[in-house]
Amino acid sequence: MYVTISDFIKEWDKEAVLTQKVLDGLTDASLTQQVYPEGRTLGRIAWHFTTNIPDYLSHFGLIMDKVENTENVPTSAKEIAETFKKVSDEASQAIEQQWTDSSLSQLQKAFGREETNAQILMGLIKHIVHHRGQLTILIRQAGLKPFGVYGPPKEDWSHLGVQNPPL
Repeated sequence: MYVTISDFIKEWDKEAVLTQKVLDGLTDASLTQQVYPEGRTLGRIAWHFTTNIPDYLSHFGLIMDKVENTENVPTSAKEIAETFKKVSDEASQAIEQQWTDSSLSQLQKAFGREETNAQILMGLIKHIVHHRGQLTILIRQAGLKPFGVYGPPKEDWSHLGVQNPPL
């Protein structure tokens, strides 16, 4: 768990870079990929977790500009990626400027239970990681090679000298 704002910022920045690489690999055509006809599109999921960042943090007392027009998913993958970059940078700055290390141990009501601000911040990262995993599946279904987030995708194993990657 995070005991300093610096601890959180290091983790946030690392995860933001990984998410950014996933988003940077999207194409405009891939944004319409769905698992099933009534399901959310890849673009809707990416736009959801991107625009949710300031909403989430504002709910817990941080002051951030919200993303406008959140109900309309952009048709441009580049716009989603650029918005994520902007919002994730702004979130990092807001947390550094508005909370202190002692803020992390303060309790708040979060989703029907009491959580520390450190737990709330971890929840934000987990929310993005959850949806990033969904994107990885949809990216492959859209015919694109996914970015290797915590390890290489199957296409990159041979570049590492592994001919029969573990299953």
